[in-house]
Amino acid sequence: MQHVAAALDRLSELAAAPTVSRLAAAFEAAGHELALVGGPVRDAFLGRPVNDLDFTTDATPDEILAIVKPIAEAHWDIGRQFGTIGAKIAGETVEITTYRADTYDGDSRKPEVVFGDTLEGDLTRRDFTVNALALRLPKLELVDPSGGIEDLVAQVLRTPAAAEQSFGDDPLRMLRAARFAAQLGFEVDPETVAAMSALAPEIDRISAERVRDELSKLLTTSAPVRGIRMLVDTGLADRVLPEVPALRLERDEHHRHKDVYEHSLRVLEQAIEYEVSRGVLESPDLVVRLAALLHDIGKPATRRYEAGGAVTFYHHDVVGAKLAKKRLRALRFDNDTVDAVARVIELHLRFFGYTEGAWTDSAVRRYVRDAGDQLERLHILSRADVTTRNKRKADMLAFAYDDLEERIAVLAAEEELAAVRPELDGAEIMAALGIAPGPVVGQAYKFMLDVRLDEGPIGPDAARERLLEWWAAREA
Repeated sequence: MQHVAAALDRLSELAAAPTVSRLAAAFEAAGHELALVGGPVRDAFLGRPVNDLDFTTDATPDEILAIVKPIAEAHWDIGRQFGTIGAKIAGETVEITTYRADTYDGDSRKPEVVFGDTLEGDLTRRDFTVNALALRLPKLELVDPSGGIEDLVAQVLRTPAAAEQSFGDDPLRMLRAARFAAQLGFEVDPETVAAMSALAPEIDRISAERVRDELSKLLTTSAPVRGIRMLVDTGLADRVLPEVPALRLERDEHHRHKDVYEHSLRVLEQAIEYEVSRGVLESPDLVVRLAALLHDIGKPATRRYEAGGAVTFYHHDVVGAKLAKKRLRALRFDNDTVDAVARVIELHLRFFGYTEGAWTDSAVRRYVRDAGDQLERLHILSRADVTTRNKRKADMLAFAYDDLEERIAVLAAEEELAAVRPELDGAEIMAALGIAPGPVVGQAYKFMLDVRLDEGPIGPDAARERLLEWWAAREA
């Protein structure tokens, strides 16, 4: 970690920036306290970029609005019920929150917001000591009531209050512990881990939307596996993502199949490496990471022991896609994300047929067509799914996929694969057959698409002849 003095220098520079200094002056003139709080202060000590500016104050939401309106280019009060006002000042977005003391009543899925009256009280109700740091403005006084700086130095996560009390007030903090462990690379204090295990059932009080958001934040860190292991080891994953701990299939005495759980975590790590190195997708890509983590969740339900001792998981791709849809919908993911993840999982085994024999151009076209706009994600998962320690086998699979991608590129250049359609559209089909709109048009369209995929471009005249032949055979 950078020296404390260097961190204080960075905080001083931050306080002198137009947005912060303008806010500090406005609140001081109005007779109210203001402090930069949480992540920005923590990240200054860690030498990390400061991206979000969060402030806390003794002013009420109405008073905050009155103070920021004259100096803001824009402001909004969408978080007013939680004491938070947002604003854009000197080109930067900020959030300013009244001192708080959130608690749960034991049954509600949302916190009951109680406004506090001191900065120290606000800090001690926060999730972890490393986030319970503040810089009073404009006097630049560092406030650390719970030893957060010492924990930053030790790279340890613990709660300001007793972990049982903190997690009882807001069970989502247990998921946040896993996320920050992954994001910061910190260890979680043993007493805090023990409380997570003991209170894991309390996460059921939290709304699916809040759980979804926290899991998404965890998965989009640079090294999410650390956090996922913590969720599984503490029993939290059994409550929020039970398909993942279910991957820990009991190994038979002959070790006839690999550890699916460890394999899935390795696939996730490799998918992130490919996501970054290929540079085609905007990283982090949540769909890639969800698909990598969940790609084998159909295996527990499809495991079979065959004669001779072989273990099979027939159709685990299709079963896994259905299970992923069900779980992601329960977590209130949007339909586009759900459909994309399920599609990539459903197709993730398709490539392995390529290594068993040369694919025709038709098979390559169908691979591209079936993947649609998920092709790049399918490329990443297919490559990441190779975790064998057999270097010869791994090289063979890598060379095979290189070859497949090269063939896709060649065919795409020749035939515009991304927009493959029959050479006759619906209107031309109806005109050629002399029929009106109806189900038969759809059947004819599918036939013409199969011709296009199987044979490539053959020209509209030849396509019309093939259509008439199909029609005549159908009518016979």
